[in-house]
Amino acid sequence: MDLEKPSAGPVGPPGPPGAGAEGCLAVAIRVPVRIVVLVLVVPVRMLWDACVVGGRLLRDTVLRPLGRVVGWVARALFVWPWVALWRYVVVPLGTALAWLGRVLLVVPAVWLYRAVLTPLGHALARFAGGVGSVLGWMYARLLTPVGHAVAALLRGIGLVLGAVGGGLWTVAAWLARYLVVVPATWLHRWVLTPVVRAVVLLLTGLVWVVRMMLLGIGAVLYWTARVLLVLPALTLWRWVLVPVGRALAVVGREVGGALGHAWRVAGHLSLAVGRFLGRLLTWILVDPARWAYRTVLTPVGHTVRDLVLKPAAEAARSAGRAARQALAAARDGARQARADFRRLLFGPPGEQQLARAPESRPAPPPEPWAGAAREPDPIGPREPVAGGTRTLGSSTTALTKD
Repeated sequence: MDLEKPSAGPVGPPGPPGAGAEGCLAVAIRVPVRIVVLVLVVPVRMLWDACVVGGRLLRDTVLRPLGRVVGWVARALFVWPWVALWRYVVVPLGTALAWLGRVLLVVPAVWLYRAVLTPLGHALARFAGGVGSVLGWMYARLLTPVGHAVAALLRGIGLVLGAVGGGLWTVAAWLARYLVVVPATWLHRWVLTPVVRAVVLLLTGLVWVVRMMLLGIGAVLYWTARVLLVLPALTLWRWVLVPVGRALAVVGREVGGALGHAWRVAGHLSLAVGRFLGRLLTWILVDPARWAYRTVLTPVGHTVRDLVLKPAAEAARSAGRAARQALAAARDGARQARADFRRLLFGPPGEQQLARAPESRPAPPPEPWAGAAREPDPIGPREPVAGGTRTLGSSTTALTKD
C-alpha cells in the first residue's frame, strides 16, 4: 500500500516571532505595501548604487592620488623641517650644552665634593666625636649622680604631697556625695522621671491621633484618585491603546519587511542594469578598441618595427662601430708616433738600459739554451701593443662585418 507523501511547504527564511499566527490585517496590507514600497525604493536604490560607483571612481582616480600628494606636501612642509631641525640643530645644540654643563657644573662640583667637602666633613666628624666623648663623660660622671639625687628628693616630696592630697580627696569625695549626688539622685527618681513619662505618654497619644487622621485622609484621596484617574486610564490603555498599538506594530512590521524586500529586489535590479550598461559600453567602446588594436595597430606596429625601426637601429649600430674603430685607429696611430719620437730621441730601449747600467759590472753571457737574441720591441715596454693590420677582407671592418 503506497502512502502519499505530504507536500513540502514553501522554503524561505524563518519569519519573526508570532509570524505563524498572522491576522487578516497583516495579510491584507502586505501585498499593496510591498508594491508601493518597491515602486518608491527602486529609484532610490539605483541612485544609491550610482553614487557608490561614482564615489569609488572618484576615490580611486582623484582622492587617493590627491591624498598622496597632500601627504607628501604635508611631510615636506611640516615633518621634514622639524626632523631636520631636531637632527641638525637641537641634537648638536643639546650635545654641546650637555658637554658645557658637564665641564662647567659637574666637574667643578665633583672636584669640590672630593677635594673640599669630604675632608671638611671628615674633620667635622672627628670634632663631633671628640665633643660627644666629652659630653658622654660629663653625663656619666656628673649629670647622672646629680639627677639621681634630684629624683630621690622629688620622690620624697611627691610622697608627702600624695598623702596630703589623698586626705583632701577623701574629704572632698564625701562632701560631694552627700551634698550633690544624693540630692540629684532623689530629684531624678521622684521628680524628673514621672514628669518625663507623662510627657512621653501625651506625645504618643498625639502621634496616634495625627496618624489616624492622616490614614483616613490618605484612604479618601486614594479611592478618589483610583475612581477618577486610574480606572479610566486603565480602561483607555486596555481597550484603546493596546489594540491600536498592536495594529500599528503589525503595520510597522509589514512596512519594515516590505522596505527590506524592496531594497533587496532593487539591488538585484540595479545590479542587472549596471551589468547591462557595462556590457553595452564593452560592445560600443572596448570591443572595437580591442579589435582595432589587434587587427590594425598591431600589424602596423610590427611592419613599422620590421621595415623602419630595425634597419635604423642596425644603421645606428654600424655607424657606432665604425666611429669606435676610427677612434681606435687614431689612438693607435698617435701611440705609434709617440713611440717613434721617443726612439728617435733616446734610442732603442735596450741601449737605454745599457747606458743606465754601471760600467764595472759586465753584462751576463747569453744562455746556451736561450737561442738567438731577439730585437727589442720598437714601441717600448710602456706602450700597449697595436692590433694587426686592417684589410678590406678583415671581419673587423665596419663595411664588411656581418
